Amino acid sequence: MKEYGKISETKVYVVETLIVGTGASGLNAADLLYKGGAKDIAIITEGIKSGTSRNTGSDKQTYYKLSLSGDDKDSVRDLAQDLFNGGCVDGDVALVEASLSTPSFLRLVELGVPFPTNRYGEYVGYKTDHDPHRRATSAGPYTSRFMTERLEAEVIKDGIEILDGYQLVRILTSGDEVRGAVFIERKNGKPIVILCRNLILATGGPAGIYSLSVYPLSQYGATGVALECGAMGKNLTEWQYGLASLKPRWNVSGSYMQVLPRFVSIDEYGNEYDFLSDYVCTRPEMLSRVFLKGYQWPFDVRKLENGSSIVDILCLLESEKGRKVYLDFMHNPDFAPIPWSELSDDARSYLEASGATEDTPIKRLKKLNLPAYDFYLDKGVDLEKEYLEIGLCAQHNNGGLSINTWWESNIKGLFPVGECAASHGVYRPGGSALNAGQCGSKRAVTWILEKATGGWSPLGVEEECVKEIEEMVSSSLSGEFDADSVYDEVRRVMSISGSALRNCEDMKNALAIIDSYLSSFSKIKAKSEGRIWNLFQLRNALITEKVYLSSMIETAEKRIGSRGSAIYTDDEGNIHPKNLDDRFKYTLEKEGERLIQEVIYKNGEVEFSYRKPRPIPLDDDFFENVWREYRKNKNIF
Repeated sequence: MKEYGKISETKVYVVETLIVGTGASGLNAADLLYKGGAKDIAIITEGIKSGTSRNTGSDKQTYYKLSLSGDDKDSVRDLAQDLFNGGCVDGDVALVEASLSTPSFLRLVELGVPFPTNRYGEYVGYKTDHDPHRRATSAGPYTSRFMTERLEAEVIKDGIEILDGYQLVRILTSGDEVRGAVFIERKNGKPIVILCRNLILATGGPAGIYSLSVYPLSQYGATGVALECGAMGKNLTEWQYGLASLKPRWNVSGSYMQVLPRFVSIDEYGNEYDFLSDYVCTRPEMLSRVFLKGYQWPFDVRKLENGSSIVDILCLLESEKGRKVYLDFMHNPDFAPIPWSELSDDARSYLEASGATEDTPIKRLKKLNLPAYDFYLDKGVDLEKEYLEIGLCAQHNNGGLSINTWWESNIKGLFPVGECAASHGVYRPGGSALNAGQCGSKRAVTWILEKATGGWSPLGVEEECVKEIEEMVSSSLSGEFDADSVYDEVRRVMSISGSALRNCEDMKNALAIIDSYLSSFSKIKAKSEGRIWNLFQLRNALITEKVYLSSMIETAEKRIGSRGSAIYTDDEGNIHPKNLDDRFKYTLEKEGERLIQEVIYKNGEVEFSYRKPRPIPLDDDFFENVWREYRKNKNIF
């Protein structure tokens, strides 16, 4: 990266392709660019050891790909169709993710990610949620960390420049084309400008908008910054929420549920409640629903009335009473033996086949999945001796920034990859996000190498934008409201009103609070020079929350119906689960009428449009035709 001069008082640098973020998708993009011959590249990050890829997982973190073992009949088209069936998914994007799943997976294998094989070399798999085959695989609780570490090692060998400790605060555009970006140095708030031709945005999902979150504390996202520059949002209403521990933040999926722990809530006086027992079903039925939460981990409104997702809502209701909710692995639910013969066939046969029928959950966990126990022990939590606090948390945004089949946004030169890209829809198979990040970054790189490398000179940008950032920095320590306190408040508001339970009036009240802070943002101050970054992070979060809440309110007012991981309260709804209040009266969506919602944030307002998902492209596999076109342009157009 070369120094280019100054805009106002701010230093300006120039690089042809800039990658923002050092998660698995950003590092993959950088390495593929370098190995493809592009050398005028740089990476910039808030913290190289931060982010979701490096710091999250589950009992058995999943990577989803085409089946590579056994006699399961599978194909690229079958995988694309299953991704497309998630709803509000563009078929051409689904086909790309299916086509590139095997080469992307095998590249990770070659880099040393320890995905298991049987003695014959087959990459064996298992079924995950929304998966009709056995396409899932895992390298254990830290699959995405292994991916990130192996890719980082390649980037270091490449000698690619990495700027650590810089936060994206503005994307610079001219019309609908990228010109560069403004960053601040996190330790002192000092701005810099980097002019670029291509900006690969690998900043993860909008983790910073919720208080109850599985995202690591080091993950914030930059979706609001992208929306502010005119990037189009897509499927912003579609999330995954699920039960997770709060300290540390970690999914309590898979084995943690399958071993049938005791759910307990504790009030301010220390009284304990086995609250699942109060629900109107038999004890064996509730135990079987807890077991199902293991592989039906995301909250799913279709599984609320008579399925496993009632567990999520009962935990939410306990929290609303001011009680803390815990998992107790030391004792059986209700302190009573497990009635093995009365459990569902799935639960009983699975636990019996795995030999995990000991007399306490902790013994069953150690038998079924010892690394799942060891994970918490490594974090200072001994499940053999203490309760584990949990909550219903935001885990993954299936929507994000709208992309074409080369992962380019409506802003030319802006390529969202990883979770910030909206390649998913209402539902997605578990583990497909890791595949999407690798395939999407590979796809963006393919376009850049062919269409946007070489013969480039930096173009000018408007100085007013840079001066605005300078003024925000210079005045950041004066104001009426503390940024840290405001940030805590709006995240709590978002978790209460814009999470799994969405009531239109509550969301409008939340939006009014967010709007009031946006309109008076100049009155918010940072605590110190070392906290100026959080003031800008708050601004990013407020814009994100405004656009996301507006999208949810729009969905509620159009009475599209409840779907995915969200309940929309409907006073005229035809479903009202037993023992739940009127907020849980709802109507399921009519699946045949699904449309993609797209949004533009412009002049402080949110504009909506709707369209049908693009279909899966027709077969184009007559070899001679494909080969002829490939010789012309590598089929990159």
